Amino acid sequence: MNTEMDSSQRRKSGLNLPAGMTEGHLHLQTFSPTSFRTISNLSSSSPSKGTCSDRFIPCRSSSRLHTFGLIENASPVKEGGNDAYCRLLKNELFGTDFGSFSPAGQVHGSPLMSPSKNMLRFKTDPSSPSSPFSPSVFSHDGAISGEVPTPPKPPRKVPKTPHKVLDAPSLQDDFYLNLVDWSSQNVLAVGLGTCVYLWTASTSKVTKLCDLGPNDSVCSVQWTREGSYISIGTTLGEVQVWDGTQCKRVRTMGGHQTRTGVLAWSSRILASGSRDRTILLHDIRISSDFISKHSGHKSEVCGLKWSHDDRELASGGNDNQLLVWNQHSQQPILKLTEHTAAVKAITWSPHQSNLLASGGGTADRCIRFWNTTNGNQLNSVDTGSQVCNLAWSKNVNEIVSTHGYSQNQIMVWKYPSMGKVATLTGHSMRVLYLAMSPDGQTIVTGAGDETLRFWNVFPSMKSPAPVRDTGIWSLGRTHIR
Repeated sequence: MNTEMDSSQRRKSGLNLPAGMTEGHLHLQTFSPTSFRTISNLSSSSPSKGTCSDRFIPCRSSSRLHTFGLIENASPVKEGGNDAYCRLLKNELFGTDFGSFSPAGQVHGSPLMSPSKNMLRFKTDPSSPSSPFSPSVFSHDGAISGEVPTPPKPPRKVPKTPHKVLDAPSLQDDFYLNLVDWSSQNVLAVGLGTCVYLWTASTSKVTKLCDLGPNDSVCSVQWTREGSYISIGTTLGEVQVWDGTQCKRVRTMGGHQTRTGVLAWSSRILASGSRDRTILLHDIRISSDFISKHSGHKSEVCGLKWSHDDRELASGGNDNQLLVWNQHSQQPILKLTEHTAAVKAITWSPHQSNLLASGGGTADRCIRFWNTTNGNQLNSVDTGSQVCNLAWSKNVNEIVSTHGYSQNQIMVWKYPSMGKVATLTGHSMRVLYLAMSPDGQTIVTGAGDETLRFWNVFPSMKSPAPVRDTGIWSLGRTHIR
């Protein structure tokens, strides 16, 4: 009976009410149209007049929650579980652009963080561009989890052919001589037989500096650092100093018993090495032929180089020794005996003090690096052929080496990795002579094939742009005399 009465009441009211509920249970409140606010009123109203808000549902695909480590570790999948269903569920929950999930619960190759441990710790966003002030710039290992690695720089291109070739008749094929040098005033000096010729690079003008006559010949040439004067070592053991501008001899100094095959200038002192196994130090400001005599080699001295601060002198000899001297002692401060062949190739690093490189002859073939502070060998690289010369670039931290038996190549190396930057070929005989232009971009090589070849191998000091394929000189072959 009661049920029928309730049903009749619901029909009269026009409302479909649940059983047991009457219209009296409902309390409806009406609002006037002025009680609703427009969107513009909401945005401009002040907080004092009340606020109106609604739920905000974020877009998970753009929220980057993984940046804050808010994602829980995936639950372990039970044996026989549906992996496909789990992946589909994650895509539905987090969006397809949220991250690439692996079955092990990893995002972008890194483990998902648990919110129980530093849940709001900010991590590097792998999608954002790296800042120059990011920790990776200053960190020791240079890597942070999730950081996109910087793409490697493309290798610098070095022209494979010389941009100029000079004929050099009578250029001797003698490993122990040093017959080519390039001055800081851009003048190339070459010893050919009994004569020394000067070639001005800017004008290609050739000047005959001197002729030693039929009883003597040129064994070595070396410019002063200022480039005004040039020293010449002769077969008779003399050391002559000439004014390169006036083509006038300034001084002749004796002291050696036989040929002077290598010379090296510091700021004020000229060192000369000879077949008589001695090294003499000359000071042209005083009248005596030499101021000091160093005896330490057991065979011909064929390599000499002053350090850039003039404090140490490195010498190499046919006795396979590399010796280091200072100006305060007539005995070597270091004796380095790891080479197994003659040491002619010597160079000091212009980028790091007390770093010396040396190269050995045919039986050794190695370039070795030394710390002259303690005498430790830092590295050794087998080049595969006789090392005739070494030069360290002042523009970049790279080394150029020239070689003889058996490949007669020129090689450019990146230091300290000793990766090969370029290998240049063109000489038909061993490349015995090497000099570098004053701007540090061009090298000239000489060989027993009686040619001088000019190569652009290093970038300029100001810009790391690739070196030019052609220089200021025209291509082709000309004569130096």
